[in-house]
Amino acid sequence: MGLSIPMSMPLSGAALRAGALEMVVLGGHLLLYPTGVCQEKVDTRPPATRPPVLLLHGFTDNRSVFVLLRRALGAGGRHVEAYNYSPFTLDLRVTARHLARRVEELCERTGQERVDLVGHSLGGLVGRYYVQRLGGDTRVRTLVTLGTPHSGTRVAPFMDAHPLIRQIRPESEVLTELAAPAPGCATRCVAFWSEFDAIMTPVGTARIEHPDLCVENVQVTGIGHLALPIHPAVIAAVRRTLEGPGLAAVTGSDAASVA
Repeated sequence: MGLSIPMSMPLSGAALRAGALEMVVLGGHLLLYPTGVCQEKVDTRPPATRPPVLLLHGFTDNRSVFVLLRRALGAGGRHVEAYNYSPFTLDLRVTARHLARRVEELCERTGQERVDLVGHSLGGLVGRYYVQRLGGDTRVRTLVTLGTPHSGTRVAPFMDAHPLIRQIRPESEVLTELAAPAPGCATRCVAFWSEFDAIMTPVGTARIEHPDLCVENVQVTGIGHLALPIHPAVIAAVRRTLEGPGLAAVTGSDAASVA
């Protein structure tokens, strides 16, 4: 299954366009970054009527990356929160345990038994570890990942001194754990990946390949790593994904479709 954005220019032109968009997104995100440094205040509104959504950012990032996605997901009355984990995180598994506590608190506060998780980059891997290795499938209805190195990425080898980076390398201890059998996992997993994602080396690593998981791998065309959480076509597809099984066609000015 793939989400594709038809383009009239040749592939090289598409790559240039995706790269230019990445630069624009980076500039905008640098401006917004200070607004997301602090953990958001706990929402004390009445209990939700549908599973709440918890957003998980990537490595060295924060909740500011989800400004547009959060607005779109919450437009229909859905309860949406973003979780800032520590920028000093050295072990993905520790962060996943912290996430487990946050999910329990969110369920108690909203009166819901299950939640939906949306993770960008490393955030998707944190969510998956919680689901597969910490029993999180009893709490997580749907896990959506955006440009997440499910099979490990070889990008930036000079950063291997960082323990967290070593954990997202192919065949790391963490990824070996995630490759282990996960019979009966009750969470639906939807992984968005793009051939223009320069952080995923190789690009196919952002797909989930696991025989025990209920997985939909959705290919995005013409969008880079940083643009995945903010592109209108992806946001629309994520919103529909969380509304129920199956992905509907994207129509209108986004000119995208699911094949």
